[in-house]
Amino acid sequence: MSRYSNIPVVRTEDGIRYQEVTRYPEIPEDENDTYVITTYGDRLDLLANQYYRDWSLYWIIAAANPKLPFNSLYPTLGVQLRIPAYPEDVINSFNDINNG
Repeated sequence: MSRYSNIPVVRTEDGIRYQEVTRYPEIPEDENDTYVITTYGDRLDLLANQYYRDWSLYWIIAAANPKLPFNSLYPTLGVQLRIPAYPEDVINSFNDINNG
């Protein structure tokens, strides 16, 4: 299921449809989070697949690391990334703040 499936679609007076702004939750650090140093070939979707067994959860890693380059799956080489330990909690928070 797409994370955008619960984001409301709005129609303007002239009939243009668009989705409301998607909001991402703050992801508090947890002692069970994993930290990795990026190397050549790392991509957020591949890391999500490695740690969560679901490549589509790359956005959780991106949201937990706000200093990453915007709008890219490729993290900067040699930087430390936080991989949140509980993606289901992040997904629940995402759904809570975007269903209002």
